[in-house]
Amino acid sequence: MDEALLRALTPTVIGILGRRGADFAAAEDAVQEALVEALRVWPSAPPRDPKSWLTTVAWRKFLDAARADTSRRQREERVQVEPTTGPGSERDDTLQLYFLCAHPTLTPASAVALTLRAVGGLTTRQIAQAYLVPEATMAQRISRAKKTVAGVRFDRPGDVGTVLRVLYLVFNEGYSGDVDLAAEAIRLTRQLSAGIDDEELRGLLALMLLHHSRRAARTRPDGGLVPLAQQDRSRWDTA
Repeated sequence: MDEALLRALTPTVIGILGRRGADFAAAEDAVQEALVEALRVWPSAPPRDPKSWLTTVAWRKFLDAARADTSRRQREERVQVEPTTGPGSERDDTLQLYFLCAHPTLTPASAVALTLRAVGGLTTRQIAQAYLVPEATMAQRISRAKKTVAGVRFDRPGDVGTVLRVLYLVFNEGYSGDVDLAAEAIRLTRQLSAGIDDEELRGLLALMLLHHSRRAARTRPDGGLVPLAQQDRSRWDTA
């Protein structure tokens, strides 16, 4: 299984379901179920088009959940006709999902946890370890965050300030965690900086690049940290 591919496809498929009418929480749940199905099926029968496969399975999971929920009858009527299976859009919805996860009704800690789970692809256990809390506690925090944004559509995102805090915390998790999210955080910060003229945003990007440029020299082979004064500066990425 190519776990990196699954992590890369997750925000794209969530975005596709969102544009078809699913709210964030329902889309994220459906995609997680599709990923579980992929882990079961793909080793013996890998799909020719992984994104289309995930989109189709996730959409069916969403429809099943909608039909089973009597309180969502109105939504069920809108999604009775399943869209024709085919290649999904190439649109990158990752940054839009960051804005949604950074909704102002969420605390910064909940926003980061939800982002790491839904967009970053980390498991609840990995996020709990990063926050030094029990896994059950983190599961409840993520569940409450998803319920908070359950009724928020993709055109009602959070504020830029919260997104900047989330991006930096995601960068820190990627910098030292099990899953490398640092480069992705830099890519999204560059993308956001290209569309918004904001001094704090430019400063955040500069800070990320400064830390990232010294990454190769920061650790020893055994994983121990190398103090700045002892780092081999020839290993710094000056570009």
